Amino acid sequence: MSLEDQATAEQEHQHHTYTSSEIPWYVRLIWVLFWIFVIYYSLTYFLPTMQTELVNPP
Repeated sequence: MSLEDQATAEQEHQHHTYTSSEIPWYVRLIWVLFWIFVIYYSLTYFLPTMQTELVNPP
């Protein structure tokens, strides 16, 4: 490449516009609902079953 083909940093900067990647509110809501379900499932089904399985293994 010759020097004529190379652009300066100022010329290249005009094409580099970065925006933040903000997470939408509904994606956050889905994650909150997922973790609420995980806690509910763990307390309702998983932990009582594990206590039974540890006392009486199959």
